[in-house]
Amino acid sequence: MTLAGEMRAGKPGLPWLVFLHGFSGDCREWQDVGARLPDYPRLYLDLPGHGNAQDIAVSGFSDVHQWLKATLLSYNILNYWLVGYSLGGRIAMYHACQQPDGLAGLIVEGAHPGLSDAAERTARWQSDSRWALRFRDEPLETVFNAWYQQPVFASLTDSQRGELVMLRRQNSGPALGAMLMATSLAEQPDLRRALSARAYPFYYLYGDRDDKFAALAAELNAERHVIPNAGHNAHRENPVAVAASLAQILRLRIKDTP
Repeated sequence: MTLAGEMRAGKPGLPWLVFLHGFSGDCREWQDVGARLPDYPRLYLDLPGHGNAQDIAVSGFSDVHQWLKATLLSYNILNYWLVGYSLGGRIAMYHACQQPDGLAGLIVEGAHPGLSDAAERTARWQSDSRWALRFRDEPLETVFNAWYQQPVFASLTDSQRGELVMLRRQNSGPALGAMLMATSLAEQPDLRRALSARAYPFYYLYGDRDDKFAALAAELNAERHVIPNAGHNAHRENPVAVAASLAQILRLRIKDTP
């Protein structure tokens, strides 16, 4: 199989940190945060349809879960924490709810646990279908200029928005559109009940200017960490604070290894 990711070594005996990026990102997205946790071995993955995994196609969350299981096994990762943002967080939560062997903990940032209302699911499917067509048929710079005008990205400055557009336009539009439909929030199960019944530790991070995901976090049985001076993309807007939260979580959960 294609190994689409980048590894960094850490101290023997510590669990791996496996980082999953958001929609239209790639394996570089978490590296600023991960570099501040040098003791831990780290794996930064490209999700299907993204980066070096652009040619990997999946048909739904079950496929992505199987892909992630096989990928971790291919790297011989048997003891790990998942750290995921937005789409990567939704994939991480779904994967964790399947009770995979080796999962030591779950940390998500700004990720939706799932829709419980049928009308909301229909509306989301229609919205994602429209975006997927645009990703397939229009220049990516045009689509991302519109994408980052959505309310969830309201805290971005014009320069931050422009930087993201320039970065994201390097993707494949058809691959992004296919992945958007395969992992639409409309297709994701409502994971709240399974997350509440979990046996692993679960932490939820969100920016202090991200009101939507602050409200969603309050619905979950998870320890919450508020990231100051940040909106929806907290690890990009304040990587120092996000890394500090991760370090605090891991210190509390993992004994020092000589």
